[in-house]
Parts: sequence; structure tokens; C-alpha cells
Amino acid sequence: MPAYYLEALTVTLGIVLLMAETFCSCKSKAWVGISAAVGLVVILGLTCIAIGPDAKPDAAWAKWPLWNFYNFDGLAKFYKIFALVTTILVLLLAVDYRKILSRFTETPDSEAGTGEFYCLPVFACAGMMWLASAKDLAGAFVALELVTVTFYILVAYMRRNVGSLEAGVKYLILGALSTGFLVYGIAWVYGSTGTMSLEGISQWLDKQAFESAIKIIETRINNSEAPPTAIGQYTPLLFGIALVMVGLGFKIGAVPMQVWIPDVYQGAPTPVTAFLSVGSKAAGFILTIRFLEPFLTSELTRGPVLTLLLILACATLLFGNLAAIPQTNFKRLLAYSSIAHAGFLILALAAWKTETATSEGSAKVVSFYLATYLLMTLGVFFILAQVRIQRDGEMISDFNGLGKTNPQLALALTVLLAALAGVPLTAGFLGKFLVFELAVEAKLWVGVGIAFIAAAAGFYYYFKVIRAMWWSDAADAKAIVLPCISKLCIAVLTIATLVLGIWPQPIWALLK
Repeated sequence: MPAYYLEALTVTLGIVLLMAETFCSCKSKAWVGISAAVGLVVILGLTCIAIGPDAKPDAAWAKWPLWNFYNFDGLAKFYKIFALVTTILVLLLAVDYRKILSRFTETPDSEAGTGEFYCLPVFACAGMMWLASAKDLAGAFVALELVTVTFYILVAYMRRNVGSLEAGVKYLILGALSTGFLVYGIAWVYGSTGTMSLEGISQWLDKQAFESAIKIIETRINNSEAPPTAIGQYTPLLFGIALVMVGLGFKIGAVPMQVWIPDVYQGAPTPVTAFLSVGSKAAGFILTIRFLEPFLTSELTRGPVLTLLLILACATLLFGNLAAIPQTNFKRLLAYSSIAHAGFLILALAAWKTETATSEGSAKVVSFYLATYLLMTLGVFFILAQVRIQRDGEMISDFNGLGKTNPQLALALTVLLAALAGVPLTAGFLGKFLVFELAVEAKLWVGVGIAFIAAAAGFYYYFKVIRAMWWSDAADAKAIVLPCISKLCIAVLTIATLVLGIWPQPIWALLK
């Protein structure tokens, strides 16, 4: 099956569900979320058998101009699977969260206003899938905006909740600002290189490097004045790259565009927060990798771009981890934790390394880290959602005594938080270890030192929640009863976090 069918099927699924929900008079809207998840599972299966033009070059569709804008390599396939798995889990989380959605959209007894909530993530998933295959900055921008506009609606969906509305306004304003930076940066890059094709940019840089080498040779032969330095000659291009990185910093949660994250994470519905934390971040990073790869592989721009990434990584690591320490709201703690993890991912890019036969490159290390982050974070959000529903709170104190009232649930959360902190024999440890290995190999000693401090701070604020569960007395001795969907998802995600910490080959197999 041609790969471009995947996004078409995803959008079609969203439209069909939206229309079916409109004309269906069922009181419960859970069937919409379940149907969306089942439909995406089918598309996930089709992704495994989808092919690009290289696999069947003689086919008529393989000669279409579409492939000038649409890429289907191993990395694109991995991120499509990533987007589908994330969306499926978020939809299942939303189904169990519908009691809170009903309370703040219509009335506690009515789900009439919640049907669209299960359709919107499907459209966001299509945008993420298109983003994974983007070969052109214009196409990437359109796909990214499809994701962002969908999140504008989802964040402010609980219209009877002031926190959700406030989060929506903040996300909208700062999202529009970041879009301005992104478009302006793309314009500078286009003005400097004459193309918005990522492959065309790479060819332009190769041509410039060749011409620079010829000029240097001619200068030495003629003993004439030296040509202008690369940095001075390519200042407009570097300025455009910096602007684009500011815009992308909003999507991945990096300094200086991270200020929206704590308030939006706290105010948005918990399934949306989970989707932002995992899906939106992954979408931002695949675009960042695609955009930066031509500049990181060219000697003309490699140095300044690596310096910029190192500065962003260090600032993001320090801000995210140190700001998380005093937090008492668990959602805000996870928000600052998300910023901290973005810092580790940017550090892997700052230690840029291309893939070889014996070692993994920075792009695959980032992808591996994101895959483990998906398991840990969504597992935590499944537990947080049930605490929010049954204890009506999201403070760390609301987890007090969970080890006595729900020892199995507390054990699962302990494992997931320990993995986020980077405890050995968990998937989270492997992700951090690979980042440190890249940074040490690249001799980024400042980055390594700051990352070490950040990792130590992470142990403190994650274990603050673990201490509350096992050492504090519960204000409410009533046990939390898990719905079947949440119970199954928490068990699978927790076991996967442990298994992949010892045997990570399934993730590497997907990446290869």
C-alpha cells in the first residue's frame, strides 16, 4: 500500500466519526473514543506494510510529483507509528476521563458536549504523521499548524473551567508568537538559499562549500586577500536558523519559549496534557531533526548551530529541573519535568553524530529517548487522571497514602517515576545514558556537568511524590478503583518500561 494513504485514511476516520457523532443520539460518547482508537489500530497495522516509491519504483504512483514533498524513510515510519500509538493511548485515557469532561462542558449527567473531543486527536495525529514525512519547509509548516490549531481547541475544551480557558488563551497567544518567529525564520532561510526544500538546502550548502574551497585554493595560488569567513558570509542564513529554532522551541518546550508550559499543562484536561507532553513534543523534535540535519552535516554552518543547540540545552536543563523542585501541584511538576527532558533531547542534538555501522547517531538516540518517554509519561498520566477523578485533586498531597490504599497502583507509579528519574534497569535510564554517552564523546563537558546536576535534581522531585505515596498518611482512606481500560494500560506501560530497560531491542528494531 502506498504510504500516503495513511494520512488520507486518518483524516477520513476523523471526518466519519465527527459526522457519525453529530447524527447519533446516544447519551454516552465513549463509543466515539473507542471507535477512534480501533480505527487508528487498523491504520497502525497498515503502517507496517506501507511502502514508498523506492520499494516499487515501476508503479505509476511512484512517479507522482507528490514524492518531492513527501518522504517515507525509516525515521518517518517510526514517527508515524509513534504518533498513532500516542493518539490511541490518549483516546483510551480520554474515555475513562469523560466524567470530568462532562462536568466542565455540559452538566455532570450529560456527555452531549464531549463527542468532538475524541475526534480532534485523530486530526492532530494526521498532522503529526504528515510532519514525519515532510521534505519541504512549507509542507512542514502546514502540518505543524494542523497539529497546533487542534491543540488550541483541545486545551480550552472544558469551557466551564476557568483554568482551561486561561490555559487556552495563553497557549493561543504564545503559539501565534512562535508561529511568527517560525515563518519569519523560514523566509530568511528561503531568501538565503533560494529553496524551501530540505534536500535543496543540503545541495545548496554542498555547492557553497565547494565554491569556498575553490576560492581558498585560488587565494593561496595567487597570494591574494583571503575570502570572507564562513560565519560572516552566512550571517543571514544563521539568523534564519536562529528564528526557526525559537519557533520550534515553543513546540518542544525549550528555553526561551517554555513559559506557557506550566500554566497550560495545569489548566488543560489531563488527556490533552498527556498528548501535549508526548505527541506535540515528538512532532516538534522530528521537524527539528529534519530541519537541522542539512546544517549539521555541512561544515559551513555546523559550528554555530552546535553552539546554539548547546546553549539551548544547558538553559533548558537548568530551568526545567530547578523550577520543578519547589512544585506542589503534580501536573506542574510534570510540566517542568517535560521541559527538563527537552533539555536532554537537545543535548543529544548538540552532540550531533551521524549513524555508523557500529554506533547510533543523534537522531536515533533522540527517537529512542522519545519512545521510552512515551511509555513512562503516559503511564503516569493514566494514574494521575484517576486520582483527579476519584480524589478530586492534582496536588502531590492527593497521592498521600496511596501505598496503603492501593499498593499495586502505587508500585506502578513508583516504577514509572523512577524510570523518569533515570534509575538503572528501567527504560528511562537507557535514554539518559545514551545522551550522556553522546555528550562525553563530543567532549561537551559543560553540557555533561549541567546534565549531571539536572539528573540529580530529577531524583529529588520525582521521589518527593514516591515519599508521599509510601510515607504519608492518606486524608482519604478510600481505595481508588481503576476502570478496565486504565488498569490494562497502566499494567502494559509499566511492564514495558521495565522490560525495555533490560531488553531495548524492540525499539531499535523499529528504528532500523
